[in-house]
This record gives sequence, structure tokens and C-alpha cells, in this order.
Amino acid sequence: MATIYNCSEQDELLTGMRLARVAIGRGELVVFPTDTVYGLAVDAFNTYGVQRLLDAKGRTRQSPPPVLIPGIPTLDALAETVPPEVRALVAEFWPGGLTVILPANPSLDWDLGETGGTVALRMPNNRLALELLSETGPLAVSSANLTGEIAARTAQDAERMLGDSVEVYLDGGEVGLDYEAAGLGSTIVDATGLIDGGALKIVRHGVITEARIEAVLEKFSAENAP
Repeated sequence: MATIYNCSEQDELLTGMRLARVAIGRGELVVFPTDTVYGLAVDAFNTYGVQRLLDAKGRTRQSPPPVLIPGIPTLDALAETVPPEVRALVAEFWPGGLTVILPANPSLDWDLGETGGTVALRMPNNRLALELLSETGPLAVSSANLTGEIAARTAQDAERMLGDSVEVYLDGGEVGLDYEAAGLGSTIVDATGLIDGGALKIVRHGVITEARIEAVLEKFSAENAP
């Protein structure tokens, strides 16, 4: 039976983080807190593990998971192209609740599902998540709930839905409280159109409002007008 580790207790934190790293190294599933909701995670480069994640969620390969990363250098490594507008957005909203879809670096040896050659990237604003990511590298992560259920905001909610399909649960308390729209996931934007001179599209509304995104893009345009 999977164990929930209370990360407010130092001993449980150290044990839980160690076992989470081991589990991820084996292609097993781990649940940990992000700034928005709890995430169900696996090594992004472990094809078997990614399929386990999709199976646990009740999803098909047509719903590939986003990838959480520890910082901007990993963004540049995983994305083939990063438009300047995206750099302005991540400067404003990372770490935080914005996920950006970009063309994936074609040299990457991974299989996240039917991505169409893209990857959805986010740097979360959570200490536990960033510490784990800094040690494991990029993780394929989806919200820690069954498809159709409300995203978990506590480790206990995640465990109730996912049970023994997860090897380790890291309990960082209730999450999402730093956002006005608590309980929503990250806002997902498709930035692939910017590469060909098109527009950025919001494909899922979340904790970062459309108005805040538009304000950053308007400022970028004004500062870079001919």
C-alpha cells in the first residue's frame, strides 16, 4: 500500500523525497504538490512510466501529459523554438500557473503520446516540486485525479482517487490558496502560432487570467514596436 509522507515533518520529508526519487527512477508514479493542484508524476523519458500515468488517469495517448521543469535552461533544452513573447510571459508568470505549448526539440528521445510534435511546459511555484524536479529532471505530470473528477488539492484527495497505482504520496498541505481562483489548474496557452507570425491561443483557462496574459503581450508589443 502506498504511503503518504507528511512533508511538514523533517523526517518524513527526507524519507518521502528519497523514496520519490527512487520511484521516479524506476518509472513508477509519484504524487506531489504544485502551486495549483496536486500532480501525478513520472519520468518524462520513461515510455513505460508515461503509459502507466495515462492508465492511472483513465486517459488515452490522445491526451499527452504536460511536462514540469525546474527552470528556464530546461525550457530551452526541451523546446525547439522559444518566441520572444513566450520569454516575456515566463518572465512574468514563472514559477507559477502558466503552461506553454511549444514545438518540442526533435532530438528528444521520449514518447508522451500523440503530441503532434509539441510539448506543454511549466515551472511550478512550489518548493517541494522544484526541489524534486531539480533532482529528477523533467517530469510528465497531470493533475492527481481520475479523468472527470475534481483535481486534488490535498494528498488525501489524490490517494482516495488513485490509490495503489501511485508508489509515493508527498503531502505538502492544501494547495491553490495563493490564487484567487483556487482549485483551478494552470492556464494553458498554445504559443506555436507565434513562430509563424500568428497569435497565441488560450486552450485552457486556469489560475492566470486572460487579462493578465494580454497585458504582458501588449506591453511586449509596445516595447518592441518599430
